[in-house]
Amino acid sequence: MLIRAIKYYSTFEAYLCECEKLRMALLLNKYPGEFLVVQWSVTNYKMVDVIVVSSSSDYLRQIVIMEGGEQVYESYERESITSPNSILISTPPGNLSCKRIFFLKWMPDENENILRQSIADFIWNVIQNVLAYKFDSIAFPPIGCAHHNISTSIIIQTLINQLIYQIKNRNLSLTVKFVILPDQKEIYQEFYQHLLECEQDIEPATNDDKVPSTWESAAGNTFRFIVPFKLDEYKTIADEFYRAMKGKIKKIIQIERIQNERWYFQYLAHKKDFFKRLNKNTEKRLYHGCPNNAIDSIIDDCFNRSFAGLHGTSYGIGVYFSSDATYSHQFAKPNSNGERSMFIARVLIGKTTLGNSSMKTRPPGFDTTTDGNHIFVTYHDAQAYAEYLITYK
Repeated sequence: MLIRAIKYYSTFEAYLCECEKLRMALLLNKYPGEFLVVQWSVTNYKMVDVIVVSSSSDYLRQIVIMEGGEQVYESYERESITSPNSILISTPPGNLSCKRIFFLKWMPDENENILRQSIADFIWNVIQNVLAYKFDSIAFPPIGCAHHNISTSIIIQTLINQLIYQIKNRNLSLTVKFVILPDQKEIYQEFYQHLLECEQDIEPATNDDKVPSTWESAAGNTFRFIVPFKLDEYKTIADEFYRAMKGKIKKIIQIERIQNERWYFQYLAHKKDFFKRLNKNTEKRLYHGCPNNAIDSIIDDCFNRSFAGLHGTSYGIGVYFSSDATYSHQFAKPNSNGERSMFIARVLIGKTTLGNSSMKTRPPGFDTTTDGNHIFVTYHDAQAYAEYLITYK
């Protein structure tokens, strides 16, 4: 199968000059992201951070692994054996002109509702991992368009709408490249046409729904929601946390999603101000470990200044966050059952500068202070939002 795929792939070379002329780009001015429809070989397309490959396509997976070479092959095989249930396998680029390759599990379904939801989950996982790696550009072929019993139109519309939803609501400056193979001219035209239609007609859900699509309906003042371990949302967060902790934990007890609309909307307003002022997205997802008695206060009132200095004052007297989970782990004091708690927070970095212990607030012209490596200190209550709480041992 692999040899046949590679022989077929070699015939693409004859198309390269023609496909370069057919290359088309569309910038949706309503959103900070850029969408391009490109007729090209996915493995020859350059200037992209990550290539995303769906596991439902044996053909494309084999092409990418073969073109990536031995490094990609060995990494993929090793991860497939050691983490057979992982939703995503991330490998180095090997011979390809990108930074990483994501092999993401996804299977189409003939049921239209299930199909749409599976695509939404697929895109959510892509975006989560793109953010974790701090990437700015994505390239992937259209998922599922080779399945004859599946509606290509539904796949394309849902794929584009979900990407617009994620980019719009997270205010991301991502370049998304739909890489269409040379013999898929009808699919190419359909992608291009739907992107044009999006200028006038975006589905209501992408305009009106301001909270994350993963949020559940809440009753009363309930802010904490346990994320079921069967959800892709759980698996993505758990996989990243285990990787970040570098073997320092035994197991995750539970993951809770924090749904505090008051603080979430304040954070979004702050984020828009940052983007308008700096003309770029400076949001990071960082860790904050804490003792058990601080959890409720953070969930109810976010990271207010009452927490200033609790994690030290070496880089300023503010609230401390880190991109290094093992560093934040030392502040996650165990309870009587040996359980620890750590928040994953969305933090607005803005303009940052080296901090010191004499700084009681941010210096003029800056938004945060830092150690110059993994620590960031905030000085405004709405500058960070507690997104998830992980309880672990």
